[in-house]
Amino acid sequence: MEKKDLRPAVVFHYFDEVCQVPRPSKKEEKIRAYLLDFAKKHNLEAKTDEAGNVLIKKAASAGMENLKTVILQSHIDMVCEKNKDTEHNFETDPIQTYIDGEWLRAKGTTLGADNGIGVATELAVLASDDIKHGPIECLFTVDEETGLTGAFALKEGFMNGDILLNLDSEDDGELFIGCAGGANTTAIYPFPTEKAPQGWFFFRVSVKGLTGGHSGDDISKNRANANKLLNRFLVQTMQKYGMRLADIEGGNLHNAIPREAHALCAVPMEYKEAVRVDLNIFISEIENEYSVTEPNLAMDLESEAPVEYVMEQKAMERFLLSIYAVHHGVYAMSQDIPGLVETSSNLASIKVCDGTIKVVTSQRSSILSSRKDMSQMVSAAFILGGATVTTDEGYPGWKPNPSSEILKIAVESYKKLFGVEPKVKAIHAGLECGLFLQKYPSLDMVSFGPTLRGVHSPDERMLIPTVEKFWNHLLDILAHIPAKA
Repeated sequence: MEKKDLRPAVVFHYFDEVCQVPRPSKKEEKIRAYLLDFAKKHNLEAKTDEAGNVLIKKAASAGMENLKTVILQSHIDMVCEKNKDTEHNFETDPIQTYIDGEWLRAKGTTLGADNGIGVATELAVLASDDIKHGPIECLFTVDEETGLTGAFALKEGFMNGDILLNLDSEDDGELFIGCAGGANTTAIYPFPTEKAPQGWFFFRVSVKGLTGGHSGDDISKNRANANKLLNRFLVQTMQKYGMRLADIEGGNLHNAIPREAHALCAVPMEYKEAVRVDLNIFISEIENEYSVTEPNLAMDLESEAPVEYVMEQKAMERFLLSIYAVHHGVYAMSQDIPGLVETSSNLASIKVCDGTIKVVTSQRSSILSSRKDMSQMVSAAFILGGATVTTDEGYPGWKPNPSSEILKIAVESYKKLFGVEPKVKAIHAGLECGLFLQKYPSLDMVSFGPTLRGVHSPDERMLIPTVEKFWNHLLDILAHIPAKA
């Protein structure tokens, strides 16, 4: 198959055009200029807001002016990741795509189908004069990937639709009707120091090789948290041998389950071999606990040169014990949707900086009160350990509405077109939809898209046959939008 053979041709044409325009998160100027130029060329009304979101309107097809207005929505930024050996400047260079069997990929970089395929599909709708639809508004939001900035900044009255179709899902045959809200809770522990004991054995213990993953989507898969495993061993060693802590670091991103962590420690020289034996026993226990989900788990202990200072003992004890008490993982499952995580928390990162220890966690829930409760529970453990704690404002969830009118239309359309019933799901992660509902509480929403895999990595790929299914499904939904009341 060659690119000229890809179907639907109009969607892949615009996807190719979108791939030519650099669009890193927070640097969407070029793609915004492209969209406004597109609107001008097609004589379509367009506007932007202070955040840089773009809205392009298209009048209804003849005879369909009385239908409810539909908002098609995608985000215009992309995650910019590349392989180490790939030469690519995301601020200037186009994405180079190629066909690999039934998949479309990029050469050594993220493909940007998240959410470039949604953007391309909206442009295809706007450019086509042979499809049936009521009044349409196409919303293109900025900076979804790093802060949901565009959705946060959206003002009341910027758009006027009744129904919103979010085109940012990644599985053909699945319709999403809900998502989790979230917030980050950060603890700052004091890191007072005192002279290190003389003649002690200093060592670095490391956890590595863990699977990690998304702190929402993957939190229910029983993957190990490097910070929790490391802390578990440190507390054990502290209680048996009077261990002292000199340094600790683990994890990085607030929305990722940490894969690696390490600490610099010391024990009396007489326990040098005992600690090594304990670690071997500990590893065997952990390997047994995570035999399915963590096949590459590894822990190392390496001797280190003595350092001058260690953390003051009482402060260290309070810190390590409170980290032990901080919840990580699933807290509650949904009572409305079987198999959906309702509430969770992720112990994301631990770093020593400027005489303090900074610990970042993230809480998620589809129910706001439960998310607040989870944040408060994590805060309580931190406060008992002597930390100063803050929880940010976070972002709202999207509570599922199984009786949604647009959901029923989307389900019936999929069944009619493809002969199977789509799965109706919610996701334990943030979508822009929750923020839209804050500003536009009467919106009726559903999210769907073609099949993508490996998003946010150079392994990102899009299943070509599902793009045509996605396009046909969207057109059929647009043709069956109900009339205004």
